[in-house]
Amino acid sequence: MFDTDRLPEATIYEILANRRRRETLRNLAPDGGPLSLRTLSEEIAARETGESPPPRATRESVYNSLHQTHLPRLDDLGIVSYDREARTVSLAKRARHVNAHMEVRTEHGPTWSEIYRTLGVLGLTTVVAAEASVPLIGAVEALLWATVALLALLVATVAQLWSNRWYLQQLLDA
Repeated sequence: MFDTDRLPEATIYEILANRRRRETLRNLAPDGGPLSLRTLSEEIAARETGESPPPRATRESVYNSLHQTHLPRLDDLGIVSYDREARTVSLAKRARHVNAHMEVRTEHGPTWSEIYRTLGVLGLTTVVAAEASVPLIGAVEALLWATVALLALLVATVAQLWSNRWYLQQLLDA
């Protein structure tokens, strides 16, 4: 079935262009209940400053920008449900369209989480098969298969770090 309620890509990129909107979406659990604006603003302010608790001025700045600008915009688009009177926010139906763009994808298409999950499942399955003496796989020690699986995870991690080196350098320079 076609999804006729899809947000235009330009709108999604505009939403994700703002750090506080991205942090808002990261902090809201897909299956969780509403989060208070105060709690949300404190979490975002702590992440921005690296301090816990964050400075009062930063908390107030985040609180005000979320309340006056970002949450009403996200609510209008159907990405979050924002109750201005109760000052609570939760994810709405269209959040899944935006969240799909927040995953870090490799240049070949799959996300890094998909790669790690696949390597983990393959590694575990191979080790269990070796322990169960499955033909061909059981001919090799389970410890060797586990070592190969860990090396594959290590190579994937190094590849991800290398592909994101420009971003990591920006974090170190900041």
